[in-house]
Amino acid sequence: MRVTVDGLLVDLPEDATVLSAVRAAGLELPTLCHDDRLTPVGSCRACLVRVGGRVVAACVTPAADGAQVRVDEEDLRRLRHDAVELIVSALPPYALDGDGELARVCRSSGVGPESAGGGAGRGRDDSHPFVRLDRDLCIACGRCVRMCAEVQGTFALTLVGRGAETVVAPGTGGPWAESDCVACGGCVDTCPTGALTEPGLPIGTRRASLTSTRTTCGYCGVGCALDVLTRDGDVAAVRPAADGPVNRGHACVKGRFSHGFLRSPERLTRPLLRRRSGLEPVSWGEALDHIARGLRAAVGEAGPDAVAAISSARATNEENYLIQKFMRAVIGTNNVDNCSRLCHSPSAAGLTAAFGLPGGTDGFEDVERADCLLVVGANPVEAHPVVGARLLQQVLKGARLVVVDPRAVGLAGHADVHLRPRPGTNVAVFNGLAHVLLAENLIDEEFLRHRADGLPALAALLDDYAPDRVSTITGVPAPDLVAAARLYGRAERPAIVYGLGVTEHLHGTDGVRTLANLAILRGAVGTERGFGVNPLRGQNNVQGASDMGALPDLLPGYGRVGDPVARARAEQVWGTRLPAHDGLRIAQMFAAARSGDLRVLWVVGEDVCATDPDADRVVEALEACPLVISQDLFLSETARHADVVLPAASWLEKDGTFVNFDRRFQRVRPALAPPGEARTDFAVVHAIAAACGADLGCPTPAAALAECGRVAPVFAGISHQRLDREGAIPWPCPDPGRPGQVKLHRDRFATPDGLAHLAARPYLPPGESADDDYPLILITGRRWAHYNSGNMTRRSGNIRLDAADRLDIHPADAARHGVRDGDRVLVQSRHGRATLPVRVTEELLPGQLFCAFHFPSSRVNALTSGHADTVTSCPEYKVTAVRLRGSPPLS
Repeated sequence: MRVTVDGLLVDLPEDATVLSAVRAAGLELPTLCHDDRLTPVGSCRACLVRVGGRVVAACVTPAADGAQVRVDEEDLRRLRHDAVELIVSALPPYALDGDGELARVCRSSGVGPESAGGGAGRGRDDSHPFVRLDRDLCIACGRCVRMCAEVQGTFALTLVGRGAETVVAPGTGGPWAESDCVACGGCVDTCPTGALTEPGLPIGTRRASLTSTRTTCGYCGVGCALDVLTRDGDVAAVRPAADGPVNRGHACVKGRFSHGFLRSPERLTRPLLRRRSGLEPVSWGEALDHIARGLRAAVGEAGPDAVAAISSARATNEENYLIQKFMRAVIGTNNVDNCSRLCHSPSAAGLTAAFGLPGGTDGFEDVERADCLLVVGANPVEAHPVVGARLLQQVLKGARLVVVDPRAVGLAGHADVHLRPRPGTNVAVFNGLAHVLLAENLIDEEFLRHRADGLPALAALLDDYAPDRVSTITGVPAPDLVAAARLYGRAERPAIVYGLGVTEHLHGTDGVRTLANLAILRGAVGTERGFGVNPLRGQNNVQGASDMGALPDLLPGYGRVGDPVARARAEQVWGTRLPAHDGLRIAQMFAAARSGDLRVLWVVGEDVCATDPDADRVVEALEACPLVISQDLFLSETARHADVVLPAASWLEKDGTFVNFDRRFQRVRPALAPPGEARTDFAVVHAIAAACGADLGCPTPAAALAECGRVAPVFAGISHQRLDREGAIPWPCPDPGRPGQVKLHRDRFATPDGLAHLAARPYLPPGESADDDYPLILITGRRWAHYNSGNMTRRSGNIRLDAADRLDIHPADAARHGVRDGDRVLVQSRHGRATLPVRVTEELLPGQLFCAFHFPSSRVNALTSGHADTVTSCPEYKVTAVRLRGSPPLS
């Protein structure tokens, strides 16, 4: 389509507006009610132009082929000026301060401060820790309301009042802090007047006075690109990057606002060493000398395998690479693991067995093209809010949605079908869905014939998983199971997205395999007929920590330590012989410490006393180990049991890269210097190696990633220089001259035979079940305002949004146990006890409880068991049998 704008011919796509044509011609128009991300409304009349003799609002007028658009004419300039002046006349003069959108529009339109004589004294709402509302600056443009609805999907805001008194308000009424707002900050970003601001950037702030640093969020695994605005050595604000490859100008409360921990007086700024009187500040030299002596003694007396390290999914790729290199090349052991063991190790094992690689099969931008979303064991609205919002947008545009989760999680209210299985019965559900796909011939026979293996064995197994039998096992009504299978089976482009509700089970790897069966049966992986199987990663770099080889059985790039070829490649690069036997997994490390076989345990950036299962036994392990080193931001519960505590830098103080949930490498850049004597994990590992008389090479993070590419060819095409130029690169990327692979397995699968492998896995019961003594099942997970053990979010304004862990209970169970909202109850399992306040809700089914683990003082993980996935040792966090104190026996 071609349109002429003030004599200039421009080419446009078919669905373009006149505003797009004006911009394509290099001209600017004021658009106080318009945001390109939102549905246009044309209410402010500030973008008036003439099209074919008619004066129209450019933002809402479709462009037509051959149209003649006039912009730069005297009467049009006057109309636009008058529209802006009318808006400004109702505002106080300070509305034109600073360099916000309204101030810029006024300058370009020739509207000065003398036009602003209003200000009705409508008041402020300062109740929220992160969002400030000045009603006198609201022009009722509705952008914030549409942002909340169309981008975030929370629907927390509305316009109230009539005429000139119309203002934005929380939809629930009352103070902003008590509303449904999830503090994504989108309303602040889109507000053109400064009616909505954040504490660090009040109206009048000039961006020129701030330093901006582009980095990647250090909270969950979505990988949002952020611009960190600093002033005088402090963070003034964090803005989501408009060109962020995953977030596209959106963020959540954690990445956007939860940086207050940086200024916490509890930040560790000096090393601590345990003396008789407790942990005392010491110099780095003394701390390092103590560590080096302990390492030498342990290796000399008991051998290299007496030392173990738990690396960090919060640390950069380069730091994880250096930690595992130190353990293997300097200490001589494969005893290194990371927290993926506790969350997504079944994903790595299951996806590798099915497809040959341990990552999600498709990029998120492809998943968004799906016409049917199967969301399983995940609550992205709370745990991955940016992904949750974008999935909801897809559903609101017409994609069908099947949710499989025991709880009524955020997306469930929008689902076509919500399957609510009993905790621990996932494999039966997935086999039941597969049974229907086969029975109704909703499969891709050509794909199965040429690109997959294992159908006869699977078909024989699935004979036992008819919907009625699956209903008996799972509690899912048979008609719902059939309806869900038909939605997925009849879709043209289905996609599977799953979370920890699939993996954190006794048979979590079987769960991943049987879920992958569905995509294989449909031919929906490695083809354009669907978008595969995609895990949502919990921590910011849990994918990258594993990619870098911080695993006891795998080297960087997932070469097995027992594979002579992979080991020889690492030995050549590192210049030393490496051990060929698998090291200890995290649970095995704790067991070895309790038995006296482990002499040194180095814990980097993890609070294992708060986040690991059967927490009392974890504490026993730390107390039994002769030397425990904790490397962290704060004196966590784990640090309190350590012998040496090293002060670490946060993600906002580091240089390197993270890998997000869809395998994208992205840059991490320091916006600030670490406080006091705190050091980056990269610097700490180098210092410990030097104290041991070793030189790890890799003087910079860039050099470490380059060396990793020589050890692991799958990453050889990725470098800091290239990332600085391109922004994000997915692996595999073996060639620096070619793009990384967004969609995997197009030509063949990475399995030895090149085929996708179906898995015939029977349903096996979970490690625990409800009985007369422990009649309730506890599920653990995350809530929207906090992150993991809460070490960072509890030291920010988030604490005002969510002040404590709480136990969710169904009204029927609450009545049966005689508890009400806010009551504190003692929860007991076979492993421990915890005291928690109650929240009565129908989000759960009777017989089930839910709790997060963000507050170590709640001791929630003292309740969880030592049961773990039989393949990977991932703990069974999702099924713990418990009772409430004073609960009556079952009738």
